[in-house]
Amino acid sequence: MASRSHFHFRFFFSLFLLLLLITVTIASQCKNPPVIFNFGDSNSDTGGLVAGLGFPVTLPNGRNFFHRSTGRLSDGRLLIDFLCESLNASFLSPYLDSLANSKFTNGANFAIVGSSTLPKFVPFSLNIQVMQFLRFKARTLELVTTGNFINGEGFRNALYMIDIGQNDIADSFSKNLSYVQVIKRIPYVITEIKNAVKVLYDEGGRKFWIHNTGPLGCLPQKLSMVDLQNKVLDGHGCISSYNEAAKMFNEGLLHLCQEMRSELKDTTIVYVDIYAIKQDLIANSIKYGFSSPLMACCGNGGPPYNYNIRVTCGHPGSEVCSQGSKFINWDGIHFTEAANSIMASKVLSTAYSTPRIPFDFFCRG
Repeated sequence: MASRSHFHFRFFFSLFLLLLLITVTIASQCKNPPVIFNFGDSNSDTGGLVAGLGFPVTLPNGRNFFHRSTGRLSDGRLLIDFLCESLNASFLSPYLDSLANSKFTNGANFAIVGSSTLPKFVPFSLNIQVMQFLRFKARTLELVTTGNFINGEGFRNALYMIDIGQNDIADSFSKNLSYVQVIKRIPYVITEIKNAVKVLYDEGGRKFWIHNTGPLGCLPQKLSMVDLQNKVLDGHGCISSYNEAAKMFNEGLLHLCQEMRSELKDTTIVYVDIYAIKQDLIANSIKYGFSSPLMACCGNGGPPYNYNIRVTCGHPGSEVCSQGSKFINWDGIHFTEAANSIMASKVLSTAYSTPRIPFDFFCRG
């Protein structure tokens, strides 16, 4: 009886969260959804890697909702997709997708899998993405008189989203840099994000939505690729040093956002604590209806992490779980649609935002 009751609790709690997301989404829909420009990495890439480099991202990626691969590294929608839905806005098309059948009237997505802030001028680093935006803006304003394109007011009123930094930290550890060496790199990463915001500000942008990075030490990929005997694990089984580095980056990013609010006049800069949201999902996975929070749904190798760098999700030899809704992690790095939907509901709650500005603030008026 106890196990049946526990099952019922998990089922109804998951249903409650889904209904909460639907309620928040409906309540937040906009009559005039904003133009959105997004800069980032695989956490918000809606197909840029596939469009830009032809890199194959195949099924089972996209098996939920889209029922085909769209280039997203998930079984369905990403956090950014849910956020766009909450504004009654269309999903963002990748800037590099020439077959997107879009004039990008609702904005564009410059995020690309694997992107970081450093090194600069390496596709598709943050400053390259900003340079692509500058090209996009200039060309769009040239064409605005010939058709339905974003005009100057549209660019000024647009929402500029930035979600990057994870790869800067993760790649530093993968290059066998010590914890101290990784921490020393963080100010340079923060500076690149500041430079990007200032360029966008100088171009007229005034509305910014900036995500911090999640607990890297809890990713199945990281846990499977390091010698855990030489690593200190926290109470949830995550690599402490990786998570501490992520926290240090997040502290620097929060300080930067505070600093820029003072420096850049007439701006709205919202800092979103994605780390706290993801950590909560992992620490309280049972409460949210998830099992094996540190194990990938799609991968190779089985428990405890189901990740094999030589046999990654979608490639021959990989296997996929039957119910992604029971997993937080999709492929060892990225989250399932089920986890992303809960993340979206938490982001939309404003409980993790500084300042606590509702996301639909950007489409009012």
